[in-house]
Amino acid sequence: MTKDFDAIVVGAGQAGPSLAGRLTAAGMKVAIVERKLFGGTCVNTGCMPTKTLVASAYAAHLARRGADFGVSIASPVAVDMKRVKARADTVSTHARTNIETWLRGMDGLTVLEGHARFEGSDVIRVGEELLTAPRIFLNVGGRASVPDMPGVDTVSYLTNTSILRLDTLPRHLVVVGGSYIGLEFAQMYRRFGAQVTVVEKGPRLIAREDEDVSDAIRDILTAEGITVRTDATCIGFKPHADGVAVDVDCTSGDPFVVGSHVLLAVGRRPNTDDLGLDKAGVAVDARGYIEVDDFLATSTPGIWALGDCNGRGAFTHTAYNDYEIMVANLLDGASRRVSERLLGYALYIDPPLGRVGMTETEARKSGRKLLVSKRPMTRVGRAIEKDETKGFMKIVADAENRKILGAAILGTGGDEAIHGILDMMNAGADYATLQWAVPIHPTVSELIPTVLGDLKPVV
Repeated sequence: MTKDFDAIVVGAGQAGPSLAGRLTAAGMKVAIVERKLFGGTCVNTGCMPTKTLVASAYAAHLARRGADFGVSIASPVAVDMKRVKARADTVSTHARTNIETWLRGMDGLTVLEGHARFEGSDVIRVGEELLTAPRIFLNVGGRASVPDMPGVDTVSYLTNTSILRLDTLPRHLVVVGGSYIGLEFAQMYRRFGAQVTVVEKGPRLIAREDEDVSDAIRDILTAEGITVRTDATCIGFKPHADGVAVDVDCTSGDPFVVGSHVLLAVGRRPNTDDLGLDKAGVAVDARGYIEVDDFLATSTPGIWALGDCNGRGAFTHTAYNDYEIMVANLLDGASRRVSERLLGYALYIDPPLGRVGMTETEARKSGRKLLVSKRPMTRVGRAIEKDETKGFMKIVADAENRKILGAAILGTGGDEAIHGILDMMNAGADYATLQWAVPIHPTVSELIPTVLGDLKPVV
């Protein structure tokens, strides 16, 4: 027997539960289907557990630096990995439980646990049950990508999910992939006490960022004792008596590195390969991401895709914004578009990188006349007071319309301070509006008007 609903939400990640809340509040009969863990990537294997681990790693790092602040610690700093893991597990469990409790108590909502698969454009099977609705919303998220590298199937490896199950310290963690996820784990485990090597196929870390940002991040990591191997042109894996031998074939240094543990951090893939999308006529691109238009509609009328699975954003906040766009258009009579979204994000090493808009490299390629300003964190009072002076602040603006095009704040508090710039860009304001603000002293944000005042033409 088929059960009829006004809407079906597949996936209880960042967008799904809030969407279910708005739809039921509008009087709809809604079903939400979750096949594994309520809360999705962010709550279970992403932001919440990893940033909890980052906080533990920072505490260990700061404790070791106690003498720099005039604080004496009688014995060597030790890290209890079982307690570190338990703390991260507790944070995730509480969030997951709260989400599930909220959903199960929601009037008008039916919660189903199981694997959802299409049997038609408006029919979904969950186990023995058939559900139908004129509106179906896919919020199925993504998972770690495991590349077809030589020997990868002959060794044990970790992903960003399985590494969270560790409650012991690796002797030597080899991180394959020098981008956002890999670098966070690299610094984290180095601060826990492991030897760490980062292996990156490209010529530099986080190639999406400007070269000066990339170089500064490499300096931060190597200063903490992390070995970075770039130009790893022939990555491969072999079993070794001490763990795993990772071939790197770099231009200099040993041709391979042996680690007790290997973390593969080389990208993500969407959870779309087992949904029966072909039976619903839903188109995907070459990488498996569901193709959506500016309003998040798929190629099949009545089906929308939100969050990581649509390839239009890889962050918790973009997934939530997908939900906001969806309900604004569906319920509030608006006409909001994904293309109107101003993208900001952060890299959570310490110090963090806060980013918004274009990089300087992208701005230069656009052909605009540019203004650029850069200030080292050694000239930021708050950073000096905290003795955390690594990094810099950089802003890029359009010389003709005086709008901020993008910014990077690599430094203490950078993930928070970037929002002042993000808000100005979102408002479409002339940069002078922010330049003449009167910020609080002493903060990192107080230097943003000064950086704007130092904007100079690019030659």
